Amino acid sequence: MQALAELKDQIRKALPELDVVIGWQQGYDALHTRPLFIRSEEDIDKLVVNEFCVVNPSSYLREMRGGKKVGLVLKGCDSRSVIQLIQEELLNKDDLTIFGFGCNGVLNHAKLQARFGDIGYIESAESDGNTVNLVVAGNKETAPFAELCAEKCLTCSYPNTLQCSHFAGEESDKKAEAAQDKALEEFEQLSMEERFAFWQDQMRRCIRCYACRNACPMCVCKDHCLANSRQPKWLSEDVDVQNNFMFQMIHVMHLTGRCVECGECERACPMDIPIMLLRRKMAGIVRDVFAYNAGTNAEDTSPLMRFEVEEPTIEERH
Repeated sequence: MQALAELKDQIRKALPELDVVIGWQQGYDALHTRPLFIRSEEDIDKLVVNEFCVVNPSSYLREMRGGKKVGLVLKGCDSRSVIQLIQEELLNKDDLTIFGFGCNGVLNHAKLQARFGDIGYIESAESDGNTVNLVVAGNKETAPFAELCAEKCLTCSYPNTLQCSHFAGEESDKKAEAAQDKALEEFEQLSMEERFAFWQDQMRRCIRCYACRNACPMCVCKDHCLANSRQPKWLSEDVDVQNNFMFQMIHVMHLTGRCVECGECERACPMDIPIMLLRRKMAGIVRDVFAYNAGTNAEDTSPLMRFEVEEPTIEERH
């Protein structure tokens, strides 16, 4: 892959000026990748860039503030997280070096399991962007990549890394296949009563492990999170529908105008709760009302962090 070779060369040249570069390396089988922290030239050879690089490396930045010089290998959606954090002055742009490339989408493991079942250890996995080829226990399995692609990729308008220091390979010309995902369209067809019943059922399954919060690159409150606060006390330790719903509602409000729809929260959920429905809905409202997309311009200001005497898209009530 041309982009990978170029990325390795770019990182090799920049590494002496950086404390660490965060990217991806091969995981426990051919289908999975895991975070890679490059601190030496030997680590560079471990770097992989492919359709299986689902983790957002920018989620690790909150642990690396304080003057450290950090490089990141980022997909387009990942780079939006960094831009939003720079915009909010939670990161110093001068401390970051972004290595970018064109992305045509990443694999959704839940879709793969739904298609093939629990196929166990993957001996080999390859994708050319059109087809996914797997070898499991000596048997070959094939599926169109479009059927296994993550939902966020189907509506992605930013397949190329934004505002990066270095770009490798050719830019992706991938276009969003729809303005919003099918699941959200179907959800919006439900009545208010049906929507509430749906979320009640989902919140009954929530074990409040906070994986969604911990995986989110925009959740930076750390020890000050309302879930950990005891004075004042916002939530009970009881894991029930009411408290679970309360946490998710506050969480989505804290992310409104900030969420870059990277999907890490839903991917990390061990109960497969479709919490991106809430985030996408709020992101859509912000787009419609304020014509604003989070994480696309470091010089911009989130609409909920500024005041305008008159909003051109909001009709005054007298």
